[in-house]
Amino acid sequence: MTGQKTEREPLFRIVKRDNVPRWEAWLIRIGAVVAALLVSGLVSAILAGGSAFGTFFSGLFEGVFGTPRRILNLFQGTAILLCIALAVAPAFKMRFWNIGAEGQVLMGGLGCVVCIEYLGGQISNGLLIFVMFLASVAFSVVWSVIPAIFKAKWRTNETLFTLMMNYVAMQLVAICIFVWVPSGSGVLGALPYGNFPLIGGNRYVLNIIIVAIATVILFVYFRFSKHGYELSVVGESENTAKYVGINVKKVIIRTMVLSGVLCGLAGLLLVGGTSYTLSTGTVDGRGFTAILVAWLGKFSPFAMAFTSLLYVFIDQGAKFVATNVGVGEAFSDIITGIFFFLVIGCEFFINYKIKFRQRKKTTVENTAEEAVA
Repeated sequence: MTGQKTEREPLFRIVKRDNVPRWEAWLIRIGAVVAALLVSGLVSAILAGGSAFGTFFSGLFEGVFGTPRRILNLFQGTAILLCIALAVAPAFKMRFWNIGAEGQVLMGGLGCVVCIEYLGGQISNGLLIFVMFLASVAFSVVWSVIPAIFKAKWRTNETLFTLMMNYVAMQLVAICIFVWVPSGSGVLGALPYGNFPLIGGNRYVLNIIIVAIATVILFVYFRFSKHGYELSVVGESENTAKYVGINVKKVIIRTMVLSGVLCGLAGLLLVGGTSYTLSTGTVDGRGFTAILVAWLGKFSPFAMAFTSLLYVFIDQGAKFVATNVGVGEAFSDIITGIFFFLVIGCEFFINYKIKFRQRKKTTVENTAEEAVA
């Protein structure tokens, strides 16, 4: 006898998408940004009352574009964050999980302050800035190459290694500040030497120009240089790289040297062109935020410029809203977290799709025992 038997599949399953059209991918991303803004406005209304929903959107743009000073701050914040993202991108592209940009940038800043403390006032400001650049690069490169050497020679875990070196860097900075500030206040104060010159009477302009140049250089390095090609091959497969004759150990160390140079540049921009001082909180978490920015930008320098701008726009605007509405300093962190959670989540729907269960019937032979039953 024959009978009908229903085969049950899972309620849904995740299937990888193939060849998603670019327009569809960007449509999903734009939808995620719109959804993130609406959810952020809703959270604002819940925390501060219903009228805050509209205030959130007006305040978001007013806090960024309300005055020329705020616009300059937007591009300055983008430049610093982008510079650090450029520093971590080569390592991540090579699948070297460098979580130590926070400490590497801080060490670059320490190199700058060492020069200011012992050479400030004795040489011209232009020469001092050049020496600061050399020192900041040297300090950051050393801090970057140490975990690279251990990874290349002894296969240590670079994630833990670079992460722990962040805290060592912070303590070194704290010790140096203690030596330089005999009063014991732990505050270095504004440094009178080594400050970047103003352009058009404005601060930060030189920072923005320098980072723009660095972005173009790194794009050319990735796209057209032999070293950039080798870096990509090592990231795809170390075995393949070895098979085609690439020295993997050399590439790892060389790439981290490049990361160190860019972290040193970021340290110089923070000390000489932004805050004019140094503390353990000078980098202010940008070393970790830069990883998010680089990943969202797919490690493409120009795409990272856009994601950096987007992050700073949301963060700066949300801080302005928090001040006006009176919901506390943590509000901007909540909004930024919601926004990028949804933006990152949309990448799932670009790469995968959800297929729900379908019922289908198949004809099977019933056994004699089933027939008797």
